[in-house]
Amino acid sequence: MGITIIVAKAKNGTIGNNGTLPWHLSADLKRFKRLTTGNTVIMGRKTWDSIGRPLPNRNNIVITRSAHLSLNGAKTASTLEEAIHMAPEGLEKFIIGGAEIYKLALPLINTIEMTVIDKEVAGDTYFPDIDFTSWEEVSNTLHHDETSDFSYSFVTYQRMMAR
Repeated sequence: MGITIIVAKAKNGTIGNNGTLPWHLSADLKRFKRLTTGNTVIMGRKTWDSIGRPLPNRNNIVITRSAHLSLNGAKTASTLEEAIHMAPEGLEKFIIGGAEIYKLALPLINTIEMTVIDKEVAGDTYFPDIDFTSWEEVSNTLHHDETSDFSYSFVTYQRMMAR
C-alpha cells in the first residue's frame, strides 16, 4: 500500500484557521472517513490537538517533537519517516495534516486526495504549493453544498512515473 495526502483546501490554499477547519462540508467529512477507515492516519501534534481524540477504526500516529509525550489512542513518532515505518504493513498511510507535515510528505507520496473548495476562505494555515507538472489528475467530481453554498470538487492526483 502507498502513502496518500488527504486534504481539503480553499481556492487560495487555506486549510485551517485557529486550529480548526474554516468550513463544514458533510460530504467531505464522509469521504475522509470512507477513505481512511481501516487504514493509518499520520498527523502532526497540532492536528491531533484540533481533533481532540483518536480517529476511530484507524491506526493513529502523531508526529511530535516531545520525545516522551504519551497520547491515549495514538502512537507517537519524532519524524515523518519514523511514523511511516511504524504503520502496519498492508494498510494505506494517509497524511492528514497539518501544513508542515504535508510539506514534508510531498516528496514521499504517490497520491493526493484533495477537496478543493471553489472559494477564497480566510485562514492562518495553508497547503504548500505543488508543481503539478509531475502529477496526473485521475478523477475530478464537482459538488455543491446547499447548507454552506460552497461549490467544491473531489480531485485525485497520481504522481506520474518518470519515463
